[in-house]
Amino acid sequence: NMLNTDFPVLSQLFAQAELQMSSISLALLAAAGLLMTGLLTGLWKYLAIAMSPHSRAPYYVDIAHRSSLMYAYSALLVAFLAALSPFSPTMTWWATAGPLFFFASAVVTYMIHGWLNDTRNQLAKPYVLGKSHLPGVLVHGFMGMLALVEIAGVAILAVGACKTLWPLL
Repeated sequence: NMLNTDFPVLSQLFAQAELQMSSISLALLAAAGLLMTGLLTGLWKYLAIAMSPHSRAPYYVDIAHRSSLMYAYSALLVAFLAALSPFSPTMTWWATAGPLFFFASAVVTYMIHGWLNDTRNQLAKPYVLGKSHLPGVLVHGFMGMLALVEIAGVAILAVGACKTLWPLL
């Protein structure tokens, strides 16, 4: 095998990535789903603009469109970081799944606000969802968990990638 003899470092990286295939697959599927969501919300945005007398889409339709495209590429980076993880497959899976869950949750929240066209700022008081008001503890609790899980998960994966790549510098 050419990789084993001519490029032992690559062979070692591929073998390590094989252990993380579940996490890599999850992140790649999330990237595909987020990309498709970005394309479909782009169509939604275009149709809303075309039918609007002011040529504008609902504010959160635009946010859902742009954020899902950005999160799709973020999910690809998460897949790559997971492939480089020297940690156990279980730890890597949770560090991968947590951020992906919140990437998708954020986009779904934006889509709901876009569909309801109920706010231009979901974090402005009173916190609205359609005609209902949400308690601040729910909104800020969600945002706190989102920040914690996304940052912690990506930090774990980034530390793992550094541990794997540092000896190659």
